[in-house]
Amino acid sequence: METFAKPKDFADNTGFREQRKKSLNKLDINSIDTPIIDIIENLSKLSYCFTLQSCYGHFVHNFQKDPHSLEPLPMSDEIKSVEYRIAYIAFCIENSDCGKEFFNDLKEIQLIDTQYIQFGSAEWFWKRHLNSFILQVEPERYMMKDKAFVDYNEALHLQKTRNSFFAELRYLIQMRF
Repeated sequence: METFAKPKDFADNTGFREQRKKSLNKLDINSIDTPIIDIIENLSKLSYCFTLQSCYGHFVHNFQKDPHSLEPLPMSDEIKSVEYRIAYIAFCIENSDCGKEFFNDLKEIQLIDTQYIQFGSAEWFWKRHLNSFILQVEPERYMMKDKAFVDYNEALHLQKTRNSFFAELRYLIQMRF
C-alpha cells in the first residue's frame, strides 16, 4: 500500500449505497483467497460496509516459489529469507452510527500487534470511494510497501500475527449478526 496513511476523517458520501450495490454485484468470490472467503461473504451481509480488495498474505521462499501459495511456512533450518506479500483487507464504510462503530472496532484489531498491524487509509482507494480504510499486516518499517523481505523468524511471527488478525476480524464480523 504505497499510499498508506493514517485513517482519514469520515466524509459525506451520498453515493455509498450505489457503490456498495455495484461492488457486491461485481464480487467474484472465486477470486478471493480461500482462507478468507467466509470473511468477505459475511462482510457483504453488513449493510454499512463493503470490501474493496483483500489478500490473505503469502510467503515466498526457496521451497515455495508460488507467489499465491496459501501454504503455511514449513519448519526449516534451511530458509533464511522470505518474501512476504502483504495480508490486508480494504473496506468502504458508511458514514453512519453503525459504520462508525464498526470503524472503531476495526481500529482495535491493530492492538493484537501494533508493530505488525496497521489501520489507515490509502489515497488511491479514497479517491474512488470516500470513507475507505485498510487493515494490513506488515512490519511497521515496510508499512508503505506491498511486500517485504524478512528473515525466517520474522516471517513466522508475521504468519502468527496474520492468523490472529483474520481470526479477530472473523470474530468481530460474526458478533455483528
